[in-house]
Amino acid sequence: MKAAPMNLIDTPSIPLASAQLAVPLFGIALLTPLWSHGRAAASHASRLMAGVLILAVIAASAVALTGPVAWQTANGLLSFRLDALSTTLLVLVSFLGLVVTRYAINYLDGNPRQARFTRALTATLASVLLLAISGNLLQFVACWTATSLCLHRLLTFPDSSRSAALAARKKFLISRLGDACLIGALALVWQGFGTWDFSSLFAAAENPGPTQAAVLPWVAGLVVAAALMKSAQLPFHSWLPETLDTPTPVSALMHAGLINAGGFLIVRLSPLLVHTPGALNVLAAVGGATALFGSLVMMTQPSIKRSLAWSTISQMGFMMLQCGLGAFALAILHLVAHSLYKAHAFLASGGVVAKTRTGVALQPAARPLALVGALGAAAVLAAAAGAVFGFGASGPGPLLLGSVFLMALAQLVATLAAGPWHPGLAFRGLLAAGGTAAAGLALHTLFGHWLAGCLPGYTPQHGPVAHGVMGGAGLLFLALLLLQAQASRGNLSNSLARLYVHASNGFYLGTLLERLTRRRLPL
Repeated sequence: MKAAPMNLIDTPSIPLASAQLAVPLFGIALLTPLWSHGRAAASHASRLMAGVLILAVIAASAVALTGPVAWQTANGLLSFRLDALSTTLLVLVSFLGLVVTRYAINYLDGNPRQARFTRALTATLASVLLLAISGNLLQFVACWTATSLCLHRLLTFPDSSRSAALAARKKFLISRLGDACLIGALALVWQGFGTWDFSSLFAAAENPGPTQAAVLPWVAGLVVAAALMKSAQLPFHSWLPETLDTPTPVSALMHAGLINAGGFLIVRLSPLLVHTPGALNVLAAVGGATALFGSLVMMTQPSIKRSLAWSTISQMGFMMLQCGLGAFALAILHLVAHSLYKAHAFLASGGVVAKTRTGVALQPAARPLALVGALGAAAVLAAAAGAVFGFGASGPGPLLLGSVFLMALAQLVATLAAGPWHPGLAFRGLLAAGGTAAAGLALHTLFGHWLAGCLPGYTPQHGPVAHGVMGGAGLLFLALLLLQAQASRGNLSNSLARLYVHASNGFYLGTLLERLTRRRLPL
């Protein structure tokens, strides 16, 4: 499927006028803390983010009615690209920015550095929003780098601890490596295509010439590497759980928004990447391994925030797996759902701690192992049956994703059915699973139609080895599901107990990177 043609226009349309009006609003937001102090600065930033959200919703509605548009200056250095993908991110980031800035009003009330924090927060949000609507690769890379640098200022906020400062430096080193990869891709794109404009790039990639075909694999490899580093994938993941001592608004913004930039990079440049299946296969392999690794470590964390951090790593792995398998619309749906959930989880984590201190029981119920095993095995068998009867004609990837989704539903049913048997509990579990499945399929269909005009069609071709790898991955997810059910019962064997201890320490990969960081960037 080819991307819908973009309309280069000189007369601003409704969505374009909204984007142009948002730029001076960002500038005002950055300058607001200069003449306001403390709570007043944060309040002004919150109201301005509300205005940006309204403009983003108007732009998204206009794009839905009139189609995508693009605009650029005479020299082409500054350009906007407003399509279904960019407006989706524009609305999402604007909403999250409004929620986080409003939360920060009370969170930092009375802090003498509140204006400085607000300035860094609004600069980060402005960079992300401009990243979402960038119309050329040069502007995209500039906003990508600015986002990382502004986030570093938030991570090194003066109230942060020494451990948070070390984690910020570790992330700074990894981010600069990712920036170098993206800058290398930028140079190769100019060498091979002679342009950075997205519309021109994607059109040229449909029928590449000899020079363009030669640079595409290198561009794809560098872009994939940058995305893996940005989204905390193996082995670049250990900094994320170590930044939890930063202020809660920073954690919410980072886990709900900025960590998703790697997935957005892959989806935005997907018209280039689909011509290099090897790079997408690497992305799927690393994403699947990270999803399994993060899920295993997440189960062993005693801290709520650390469990959420490892959950983010695992979810980013799932997103990269989806991108690597060509399920780009599903990846964007995953991005939106994960962002909303994780923002709520971090901003509400203090309430969970308060309930724990008052003695309210919050421990999950033990999951019946036999029921979990039966339902999980049924999920894997359903995927295998799909392959046998031809439902997996598009490859083993969708079957793997489908089996993982079914196993998640199995866990939901087992959790709701925990405890003494009662027909009402069983009915509630089945009803919840059916409703979740129906909602997931409906949202996937909706996002597929909404994003169809700006995403390429891609069906990866896999041989017997790939089918075996996908099948093995499905069995590993099933084993992880059984291990989680066994851990909830509290009766681990000696071997599983040792695995539990090693997993709780992240299998010591973070320690190795920390030693390297201390040598290169001593505090």
